[in-house]
Amino acid sequence: MGRRSPETMIKRAREQALREKREMKQAKKDARAAEKLRVSEEGETGDGTPEDETPEDETPEDDTSDAATVSDTS
Repeated sequence: MGRRSPETMIKRAREQALREKREMKQAKKDARAAEKLRVSEEGETGDGTPEDETPEDETPEDDTSDAATVSDTS
């Protein structure tokens, strides 16, 4: 058998680089999809409401502001 020509070595190197680029791109897509899935699962509680939002009737700000407006009008 003969030696490989320089053109063959260049072609193989180019194909290898392209293959690695595709693998990296797919790994990034997989990581992004996993992160998106993780965030969507963490963002919901058992009743379907996001964890970081509190229901309006539980906010202490509404109670104090209502008391202030009632005392101002009397």
